[in-house]
Amino acid sequence: MSFLTAATRLRGLPPTLRGMLWMAASGMLFAILNTAMKWLAHDLHPWVVGSLRYFFGFLVLLPLVWRLGPRALVTRAPGLTALRCLFHSGGLMLWFFALPMVSMAEMTALGFTGPIFMCLGAVLVLGERMSLARWAAVLVGFAGVLVVVRPWGAAEFSGVTLGNVLMLAAAPIFAASFLTAKVLTRHDSSEVIVLWQHLGVGLMTLPLAAIYWSAPTLEQWFWFVVCGVLGTAGHYCVNRALAATDVSVIQPVRFLDLVWASLGGFLVFSAVPESWTLAGAAVIFGSTLWLARHESRIARQRCATAAATAPAVRPAE
Repeated sequence: MSFLTAATRLRGLPPTLRGMLWMAASGMLFAILNTAMKWLAHDLHPWVVGSLRYFFGFLVLLPLVWRLGPRALVTRAPGLTALRCLFHSGGLMLWFFALPMVSMAEMTALGFTGPIFMCLGAVLVLGERMSLARWAAVLVGFAGVLVVVRPWGAAEFSGVTLGNVLMLAAAPIFAASFLTAKVLTRHDSSEVIVLWQHLGVGLMTLPLAAIYWSAPTLEQWFWFVVCGVLGTAGHYCVNRALAATDVSVIQPVRFLDLVWASLGGFLVFSAVPESWTLAGAAVIFGSTLWLARHESRIARQRCATAAATAPAVRPAE
């Protein structure tokens, strides 16, 4: 069953449930993708891996161009599309450079700061009001990050690695990318957003890939095709989730990623997550889940208030 067929079948579900299912599907796809990319990054330069992953993701989308026609895939917001590609390329470079240096579970735990940075971005970029609850979630979330990297005590200061720093630096850049994608869903379809993202990121990362180029083996070429399919499908699911419902509603589902990532790291790399990583992930999970539920409750209260104060519609006489 294709993702377009799945989208048709999910259309009858409530928007909140539909968005959560799309986000859950993206988490599973990205967990498999990250496991494969981590394996590829052990033998190839991370920038080569990143560029080829998006290049093959674009190739996977070419049948869609043939099916829908070029006119149906023209973006209505070229400036926002270019900005989104720029943000995503910057975050991608940091992320792939850090990929060989961190464990799968640690990578996912640090990625949990993304929703927190998205709240800050909503204030700075979209002009949303930052309530006391949001500030509390930010502080508690960063406390969880500190638990993961453990920057205290001389004996444990080595817990702060270059990989930790780069992965953490990528989080707000990716948050900016997804905030831009949220705005783009008002103008373009998920297919258009994913197509231009893969084309733009592939072109922007091509010069760096050329500098550090080394030819992949036949087996690696095969896995790049697989990664192109997984990455394209994963981003399609994310954009469907963003279009279906509020960002705050779908954030708790993202924390299932730790389960998939830990399982993938254990099965492929025999990597058992450290207790510090799990403890920090639990703190980050709790703060962001609490924030998401708080925001959802506020949204429901606003809807109820609006419905109660709306004037009654009199029947036609």
